[in-house]
Amino acid sequence: MTLRSQSAEQSSPHQTAGTADGIKPQLQCGIQRALISVIITTYNRTDALNAVLRALAAQTDRGFEVVVADDGSDQQTAQLIEAWSPSFVRLGHVWHEHRNFRAAEIRNRAILQSCGELCVFLDGDCIPRPNFIQVHRRLAEPGWFVAGNRVLLSRQLTERILADHLEPERWALRQWVEARLRGDINRLQPLLSLPLGPLRRLGGAAWRSIRSANLAIGRADLLRVDGFDAAFSGWGREDSDLVLRLMHSGTQRKDGRFATAVLHLWHAENDRSRLPVNDLLLHAAFRDGRTKAQIGLSSL
Repeated sequence: MTLRSQSAEQSSPHQTAGTADGIKPQLQCGIQRALISVIITTYNRTDALNAVLRALAAQTDRGFEVVVADDGSDQQTAQLIEAWSPSFVRLGHVWHEHRNFRAAEIRNRAILQSCGELCVFLDGDCIPRPNFIQVHRRLAEPGWFVAGNRVLLSRQLTERILADHLEPERWALRQWVEARLRGDINRLQPLLSLPLGPLRRLGGAAWRSIRSANLAIGRADLLRVDGFDAAFSGWGREDSDLVLRLMHSGTQRKDGRFATAVLHLWHAENDRSRLPVNDLLLHAAFRDGRTKAQIGLSSL
């Protein structure tokens, strides 16, 4: 059975987020403990999003939904999501008008449309391997967030994967060794699987290197800090701010390395003109011990 989010059903990709008559987005289902919500952030990159949805459709653990957090893409993204809908238990599409980089706000809108007790954040150019959901389910633990990592793919390898519809998520270790020798990936180690057990809880207070491209957070912990902070506009630091506030609130870091690595397709560098402003916001959150978002879930 395929369900669509309210915003996907009642608003076109050229209307404001929520329904056509301006109703604010709200939860469309009761929270389901066994369900994982994968929230994918995207903006006008259908070739990469297609590869990500393809990989998710082939997961070994099928107990998840997908909500695409669309930061203002054109109609092609909506059409792609519609085409993939039959492959998922639920595939939602939450959209708002594109006004600069507003990843924090659109992720919050997607959280409100999701139904799982665990939210896994994934970028729309990060391909998960077949056991991605299975591993995140195994690592999930109340009061802990799981910070995964990624392998960066070269421009040449990315173009080849997208043009020839290759499936790197299924590649054997030998193929990745060859890619590393060619310089097509930045590192090999994240693709190894190690049973670290209790060592995963030794992440301590490190938060600066954590990215929301591969990050799992319990819904209760997200609600406690009021989600992402939409005061962060433009590229950068909204994920660091979220992690910092989670730690301030008592949620601890669990290491997802050597278990959950995703394959990050190459893209041109983002516009970083807002980064100095966002750095100041992040510094203030650190200095003040802030736990709540200034413009969070409760503002929607």
